[in-house]
Amino acid sequence: MSHTPEFRKSSYSTPNSQNCVEVADLTGAAAVRDSQNPEQGHLEFVASEWQAFLAEVKAGRL
Repeated sequence: MSHTPEFRKSSYSTPNSQNCVEVADLTGAAAVRDSQNPEQGHLEFVASEWQAFLAEVKAGRL
């Protein structure tokens, strides 16, 4: 039986913009998808990659 990730809207998403991202916590990883097109699937990142990405965003480098 496969587990369906439980996605939540990212705090970086805004109601009236193109920035519509959803994230889900996975065991040792994170999943990201476009909330406007969830049928297109999602990307999975291992925890170290996800943490590095978030650090870059928070530092304003991305």
